[in-house]
Amino acid sequence: MKLNFTFPRLFIGVVALTVFFGMCFPVTAGLNVIKTKSKANKATGQPENFESKSEENNYANVGPSSKDKFQSPSGSLNSTPGNNPSTSSPAVLSETAKQRTASQKEADYWFDKGALCATYGNEHAAIKYFQKAISLDPQKSKAYFEQGISYGQIGEYTKALELIKNAIELDPQNGIYYYGCGRVHLLAGEQEQALANFKKAAELDDEDAQTYLESQAAAE
Repeated sequence: MKLNFTFPRLFIGVVALTVFFGMCFPVTAGLNVIKTKSKANKATGQPENFESKSEENNYANVGPSSKDKFQSPSGSLNSTPGNNPSTSSPAVLSETAKQRTASQKEADYWFDKGALCATYGNEHAAIKYFQKAISLDPQKSKAYFEQGISYGQIGEYTKALELIKNAIELDPQNGIYYYGCGRVHLLAGEQEQALANFKKAAELDDEDAQTYLESQAAAE
């Protein structure tokens, strides 16, 4: 039994493919990277059983040139901006901001590759790419969520729930995260936990959770 995330993964996959080719074959210098919106990730219908059409090795030779890791401002635990000018000067702060922006952009790149793999059913490669995104941007909630969904697709429900809950901690007002958590609980045979998450998702206006609860009420 597969998780019911056909539409959002197809949507993210199309966006990822667009961004991927845009990075590899830029048409103009002003090409904008298309961003996905978490609220647009609505799940509809049962996903098809895609055969794995993309292997990790297909993408192994394609990647961003930067390997810089996420860096946060450093300094003594007892230091304050007024007492430590070396870490609070405009030049240092500006450089730190640039490094953070570069890491976030690289994290977007790996997230898009993971989403593309997940769209075509290559969950193991997707998990690795989502992990790269997380390592570069630990605040990227959707990377935790999508990695959790990928683990759920291969039946590793405990790991899936752990990651989805990380996403919820980072973005507690995102209804689809609770819906995804409920779906994993449902597949794991944990009905009460699933229902609690569906109700929370419905309260946050997630349409799929609302539809599920309505169908369950009608069946009773």
